[in-house]
Parts: sequence; C-alpha cells; structure tokens
Amino acid sequence: MLKENVLNTIKKYNLIEQNDKIVCAVSGGPDSICMLDILRRIKEENQINFDIIVCHINHLIREEATADEQYVENYCRKYDIPFFAKRVDVKKVAKNDKQGTEEAGRKVRYDFFQEVFEKENATKIAIAHNKNDKIETIIMNVFRGSGISGLRGIEPIRDNKFIRPLIETERINIEEYCKENNLNPRIDKTNFINDVTRNKIRNIVIPYIQKEFNPNFINTVDRLSEVITEEDEYMKKRTVEIYNKIKIREQEGIIELNLKEFNKQEEVIRKRLILLAIINTIGNVQNIEKVNIEDIIKLCANNIGNKYLTPNKNIKISVGKGKIVFEKI
Repeated sequence: MLKENVLNTIKKYNLIEQNDKIVCAVSGGPDSICMLDILRRIKEENQINFDIIVCHINHLIREEATADEQYVENYCRKYDIPFFAKRVDVKKVAKNDKQGTEEAGRKVRYDFFQEVFEKENATKIAIAHNKNDKIETIIMNVFRGSGISGLRGIEPIRDNKFIRPLIETERINIEEYCKENNLNPRIDKTNFINDVTRNKIRNIVIPYIQKEFNPNFINTVDRLSEVITEEDEYMKKRTVEIYNKIKIREQEGIIELNLKEFNKQEEVIRKRLILLAIINTIGNVQNIEKVNIEDIIKLCANNIGNKYLTPNKNIKISVGKGKIVFEKI
C-alpha cells in the first residue's frame, strides 16, 4: 500500500521521469532505507524506467556510524545498486568553519550529493524527508517568525533536482513498512535526545498537541500548508506579471523598475516585487530582513532627491529619476 502511495506522490508532482538517473541519499535510517526500497521496487516492476545510485555520508560522530555505512553498502550489494560513500569528520569541519555541527553536517552531505550528481551525470537527487519532517519544519519556521513561504514547509521538488518521494507519507507508516519488509533500519539514537529545536518539536511539542488538542495534527497542518502553497503560487504568478509590466531595464547585475507604477501597487505586492528584484539581481535574499523591505518601501514612497540603501553587502537599491534601481555591488 505504501509503495502505491509513494508512486502516486511521484506522479502527482512529476518527481521522476522516464530515463532519469537518481542519486538517493541514504543514511540507513528508516526514512531513507524505506525510500530506497520502494524506489527499487518501482524500478524493478518497470512502472517507471530510471536508474538508482546511492550516496552515503559517514559523519564520524557516532560509534555506530561505520556500521550504518556497512548496512547501506550491504543493501546496495544485494540488489546490485551503485554505492558511493564518504567519511568526513563533521565535528572538525564545524570547528574549522565556526559552524554548528548540524549546519556543517548538512553542508557536507549536500556537497557530496552534488559531487556524485555531477560525476555520474545524474538528473535528480532523492531526499527522504517525510510528512512529519515537513510539519516540524513549519513549526520551526513559525517560532522563527517566518512569512508565508516558511509555512509551505518542505517542497516535494526543489530546483527541478531535489525530489522527496516520501513527503506525503507519515513517519509511522514508514516504520511499519520497514518492519513488514524486515529492513531492520539503523536507528540514530541522537534523534531521541532533546538537545536541538527539531528534536524538541518532534519528541515534545507535537506529541503534546496530538494528545491534548488534535490527534490528527500532522494532517491538519499539512492541509493548511497545501492551502498556503496554492495561494503563494498565485501571488508569485501575479507578482511576476506586474514585475514584467513595470520593468524598465534588466541585465546582469542591474534592474530598473518604474517608480510611479511600483508605488501604485498594494503593499503586499510591493514587498514581493522587491524580493523578486533582489533575487533577479544577486540570486538570493539572504540576510534581507523584514525591516529592510519596509525601509525600501519608505524610500520609494518618499522619493526626495537621490537616495539609496544597502540592505546587505551585495546589493545597492537607489531611487531617482522616476526609477528604482537594484544594483549588484
């Protein structure tokens, strides 16, 4: 049954296409080994024609890490699946780069996935995020004061490359699948230690809400996320339409918008236009905060003389001669 549900998710979001070559990120835990096993079965049953490659990162943090690596390798050997592994001292990397261990580990993993992706001329990278992960992410974003985009949670597909076949599957169903199919996944005991925000949300916050308020909390928030996603997609589409209408000039590193037409828009659209223009100028909106957007809107509304703002070190935004200019610096 779970295999059919995952296949429906794949078809619904067009996650896997004919002749894809997919790098599967497999730690050996229940989520990733379930994902790998289901994808293997879908492939073997010729429901979709694609190739599978497995990637495993050994973070050298836990004593069981080498056994985890061996477990994944043995699975791949049993089913003749290409296997790539890399051992990285993540604690050392975190210390050298002055990062948290979790952040460093994530960068190391995704760098390795990309390395294998390029080496093998792959087309997709499969990550085993499930519905529970999505809801945990949404709650974390609420705590951080996220906007609408943060309430979308984890997307089924990102950049037309990172796919999440289990994103509509609850963790309890994944664990049942592993048990029924005798997969004996590896268990990361650190997931049960409430020392980081995600573990606290997973092990304390959500179970409390399910017990005291809503036993179907995971699916309730997931439905909310679907509504938000639909509306956010519409707003993105509308923003692009207006952006193209008021755009005066766009070339590498510089964008000019019609100031008068910009100021005519509703504030919610003006905020989105600013974010879109910044992304199109420098490629991202890192370190651009709510207060920066509000300052830019004020600058455009006042329009007294030539003034400018530098919301981060990479972009200068100026107003003058009837234009808003976004310039890479």
